[in-house]
Amino acid sequence: MNNQLFPIVWLKPKKEQSLKRFHPWVFSGAIHSFDKEPEEGELVRVISSQNEFLGIGHFQIGSIAIRIVSFQDIEIDDDFWFRKLQSAVILRKNIGLLDDPQTNVYRLVHGEGDGLPGLIIDYYNGTAVYQAHSIGMYLIREKLARLLHDVLGKGLVAVYDKSDKTLPFKADIEPQNGYLWGKSIEKVVREHGNQFKVDWVEGQKTGFFVDQRENRKLVSDFSNNRDVLNMFCYSGGFSFCAMQGNARLVHSVDASSKAIELTRQNVELNFKNDSRHEAYVADAFDFMRDIKNRYDLIILDPPAFAKHRGALRPALQAYKRLNAKAFEQIRSGGIVFTFSCSQVVSKDQFREAVFSGAAISGRQVKILHQLTQPADHPIDIYHPEGEYLKGLVLYVD
Repeated sequence: MNNQLFPIVWLKPKKEQSLKRFHPWVFSGAIHSFDKEPEEGELVRVISSQNEFLGIGHFQIGSIAIRIVSFQDIEIDDDFWFRKLQSAVILRKNIGLLDDPQTNVYRLVHGEGDGLPGLIIDYYNGTAVYQAHSIGMYLIREKLARLLHDVLGKGLVAVYDKSDKTLPFKADIEPQNGYLWGKSIEKVVREHGNQFKVDWVEGQKTGFFVDQRENRKLVSDFSNNRDVLNMFCYSGGFSFCAMQGNARLVHSVDASSKAIELTRQNVELNFKNDSRHEAYVADAFDFMRDIKNRYDLIILDPPAFAKHRGALRPALQAYKRLNAKAFEQIRSGGIVFTFSCSQVVSKDQFREAVFSGAAISGRQVKILHQLTQPADHPIDIYHPEGEYLKGLVLYVD
């Protein structure tokens, strides 16, 4: 489509500076007017109050009104989208993920980090799971699925769309998950040589927490001869990485019985009939109420406590309480891995909540590592909000 036919969005005076610094979001409060009202998900041209071209992006009702896909005034056609996907694949090839015989699961497209805001694609041993977080990326899902096949060739057997829970609730559409291209049966993937059963149809996120790959490996390095507690275990990734690291015992806890069943299956895949592992369906705070001196490595990887700004304060209180409980209960000389995947919780806010938990416990706590997401979850330097995963490895005297 000719770019000149896109609706024009004029910004208010002095609202163009962030776009000139290549930040890919336009907030609704920055918009002055339109030449014609855009449809939700439609591409628009963004123009400053001084009539300067700033970018082209998908329009959407909500606080983030426009997500920029190009800061250049170029044609947005199939070749444009092909080059975007190809660039994302080249990055993964250059960091060694495409040719790693020990790992065939990784993030293929990471939204703003790959210049494709509103789009996540995770790759599971030949199946790409497509997850749109914007209406614009949802409306072009079939086109991008076809182009992704052109980019990956024989490396792709299917593309599954899993956008029904991630699209803005204000959108007037009723998405249904399903295959956009091909079909896959194999749902076992490999990460650092370990095997995982992945359920992209019923599972959380795209089916697996791809972003913890390197942190799971680090847990393995710390687990030798330790008694390990994996809270919020989901599919048990941290659990059998601890077992791989020669843990004495590993206990997995999740409030979901489906998660516990998946954990048991994954442990059995990698450590058949291994008596070191037990799994429990339980609330995290209930389970941790009285575990004094039972464990000397505790992993706290809860789901996002804050999914929007309004939930920030109670989320920080929850992180404080959770970490305080772990510090109070862990053996002297123990290790705590603690994480936040809430984008609205900053690195400093998370650290302050953990520090407050340490103060409540009265224990001496030292930072050994500061953790983040792996290289296949790149952070656009102009979009620091892309650094959503925060983690600390802590030593407790």
